[in-house]
Formats: sequence, C-alpha cells, structure tokens
Amino acid sequence: MKKTFKSLLDSLTKAAPLTCLIITATIMLLGGCARLPIGLAPEAQMIDAAALSLGSTIREAATGDAFQPVPDWWQAYGDPQLDRLVKDATAGNPSLRSARARVARARFLAAGAKAPLMPEVNGSAVFTREQFSENHFYRSPYAGETYWNNRATLDLSYELDLWGKNRAALAAALDSVRVASAEAREIELLLQTAVVRKYVGLSLHYILRDIATTTLRQREEILSITERRLAAGLATEIERSQAETPVPAARAELERIEETIVLLCSELSMLTGNGPGDGEKILRPELNLHAAIGIPSTLPAELVGRRPDVAAQRWRAEAEAENIKVAKAAFYPNINIAAFVGWQAIGFAKFFSGTSLMHGISPALSLPIFEGGRLRSRLGATTAQYDMAVESYNLTLLQALQEIANQLVTLCSLEKQRSEAIRAKKLADNAYRIALRAYRGGLTDYLSVLNAQNQTLVEATRTAHIKARRLDAHALLMQALGGGTPPEADFLAAKTVPADQS
Repeated sequence: MKKTFKSLLDSLTKAAPLTCLIITATIMLLGGCARLPIGLAPEAQMIDAAALSLGSTIREAATGDAFQPVPDWWQAYGDPQLDRLVKDATAGNPSLRSARARVARARFLAAGAKAPLMPEVNGSAVFTREQFSENHFYRSPYAGETYWNNRATLDLSYELDLWGKNRAALAAALDSVRVASAEAREIELLLQTAVVRKYVGLSLHYILRDIATTTLRQREEILSITERRLAAGLATEIERSQAETPVPAARAELERIEETIVLLCSELSMLTGNGPGDGEKILRPELNLHAAIGIPSTLPAELVGRRPDVAAQRWRAEAEAENIKVAKAAFYPNINIAAFVGWQAIGFAKFFSGTSLMHGISPALSLPIFEGGRLRSRLGATTAQYDMAVESYNLTLLQALQEIANQLVTLCSLEKQRSEAIRAKKLADNAYRIALRAYRGGLTDYLSVLNAQNQTLVEATRTAHIKARRLDAHALLMQALGGGTPPEADFLAAKTVPADQS
C-alpha cells in the first residue's frame, strides 16, 4: 500500500509540468476565443489637411516658401519697448511657468511609465527575536525557547508583456509629453499675442489722446473767437453759449482717454508678471509696421506642424490610440515571473553558510474570464475617447484655416480702407480750415465751423482705428500661423525621456 501511494505520488510529480502546460494552453485558448474585444472599433477619421479647400483668399496670399513666421514676429512692429515687454511676459508670467511645470510633470510620468518594461528587483532583510511554540513544527532545541529568526532575500519580478500593454502605455505617456509641450507653446503664443494687442490698444489711445487734445484746443480757440466777436457786436450770447458747451465735454473725453491709458499700462504690467507700478514705466508706443500681407505656400501642411493647438490635438489623438491598445491587452492572459534568492536561519552562526541558502521561482498566469463586462466597457469608453480626440483635431484644424482666412480678408480690406480714410481726413481738415477762416471773417456762423470740426474728429478717429486694426490683425495672423513655432521635428524632442529620469 505504501509502495503504491509512493508510486502514484512520483507519477503526479513527474507529470506536473506537463499538466501545468496543458492547463495554461487551455486557459489562453479560452481567453483568445471567448474574450476577444470584437465589435468595438474607432469610427472617427482625421481630416487630410492637403485635401481641404483653402479658398481664393488663402491661395492669393501665399507668397512662396520665402515667407515664414519667425519666433520673434513682434519685432516687425519696430518698437524696442514692445520687445522688452514680450520677453518679460514670456519669462515672468505665472500661467506660462505653470504650463512649463506641467511639461516637467508629464516627462516624469513618462519616465515612470517605462518602469513596467524593466525587471523589478527588491531586497529585504528581517531579523526577529522570537519565542518558538512547543506545539508547532519546531523541535528541540528550539521548541519553547527564544532565538533570532533571520531572513534576507533578493526578490525579482518581471512581466512578459506579451500583448504590448506596457509598451502602449509608455507610448501614450510620451505622446502626453508632446501634448503638454505643445500646450505650453500655445500658452506662450497666446501670451505674446495678448501683449502685442494690448500694446496696440495703448498706441491707439495715445493717438486718440492727441486727437482729443487737438479737439479741445480747437474748441477753446472757437470759444475765444466767439467771445471777441461778441465783444465787437458781431455775435450773440446764444453763439457764445453754443461755443462754450463743447469745451467741458472735450475735457471729459480727454480725461477718459487718460484713464484708459493708465489701465492698459497696468494690464501690460500684469501680463509681464510685475506689479502695477511697473506700468508707470511704460512710455508711449512707437509702432511702425511695414510687413507685407503673405502666408507660406505650404499651407495647410505647414500649419499642422507649426501651430501648437493643432499639433497638441493630433498628439492627444495618438495617445488615445495607444490607450486603446492598453485596453485591448487587458482581455488576454498576463504572465508574470517572480523569483527570489537569499538566506534564512535561526540565529547568526550559520546565517551566511551554504546550508542556509534558499531560492525559488514562481511563474504566475492571470486571465479575466467573468468580469461582468468591465473590460468591454473600458475599451468602449477608450474608443469613444479616441473618436472625441480625432474630432477635436479636425475641428481645431478647420478653425485654424478659418482664422487665417478671416485675418487675410481683414488685412486686405484695411489696406483699402486706410487709403480712403487718409484721403477723407485731408478733405475734412481742409474743410475745417476754410470754415474757420470764414467764421473769423464773419462770413459764416458757428454751426458751420462746429460741423466741420466734428467731421475732422470723425475722420481722424477713423484713421486711427484703421491703423490700430491693421496692427491688431497682423498679430492675429501671426498667431493663426503658429507664431513662428518650430516645425514638428523640434517638438519630437519631447518624446525622449531624459537619461537621468529613466
């Protein structure tokens, strides 16, 4: 009987590896047949930028490869003070520093995503002063006595990643680094554009202040002429009252413009990351833009690589595509290998001797069989997330081309408006001079002079606004073109995890 039992035990021991192999193969076959993620696939497709209709506005403005937005595009305005403000903003603005911190965070997370691809090794040592039980497996001389129970091991574990789950997770993390880098560049570009546009608004209000000052001086001069005419008996009190009424209104308008100038300086100092007092150092802008209207002939392909928001949306879609691979891999068996080696002994005398050596290996196989649809639900959500990312990319690309077309239309129109406004202003100034001479000579009444003066004010204001709109539209066009952002090749550096972080 004992011999038969021993023979059976030996047979089972010899057959154990084969039995484990058969069970493993059966489970893997079961998982491959029953748990495949069938019927869940992305539906959205990225727009082919080269296939989009650009329209005549963009085609006519394409001036060849000679035109490319440069990183320091605001220098085209020819104002050193503007250069300083933009550089201060990109160096000291908290929003931009926060975006750069997010890039650093994404880099460290990507470095962590690389860890599952590498073996994990841990060491442990436990030294326990223990009272051994007399009713356990310990025998004399240890039973009922107190000894040191010591154990020191080196543990190793490694996941085979047969289905590429960890590799896909690393690729998604690296794409997230690229997304964060592009978003940081987008914030930088928006900040640069905001500074330029505020500065253009400041320049406009200095011009409006000049117009208001001239208007006040003219109205005071008309009032003085009217008072002299009244003293000479050539005018009435009604005319004097009419000439006096616009003077306080002109002073109030001048004060309103002064207030706006102070507020704009304060807003500029906030954008640069400085206190309100720094705005008091800002002098009158001296903008002088001579840039021609033009865009690269390589649009829209060039736009995809240079515009940060377009690039960020595309890389976000790529990251979601990698996440789909991660979700699919969860349906398949996962194999881990764990091993350990070390010493274990009671007491310290023979702790490091060969007889105290211990080691072992434990392959582990796990496979989801019945999980209530959790994995399929996760895969469906990830697939939908990818579709959302693709459609966000498509929308961003279309909006980018629309913004370029809009600014080109505006710039072309403003060129025509500016020439007509300059001509109208000259005619209004000449009409005012004629009316003022006639009023001095008593050949016309006050209302004729007032109407002529109001017309000069209208035309001067219109000319100033057209000039400011042209400066503003140029800034928006540079933003729409990506603001001189380096080509995509420069962004690819974000995919590399620094060696010290790896």
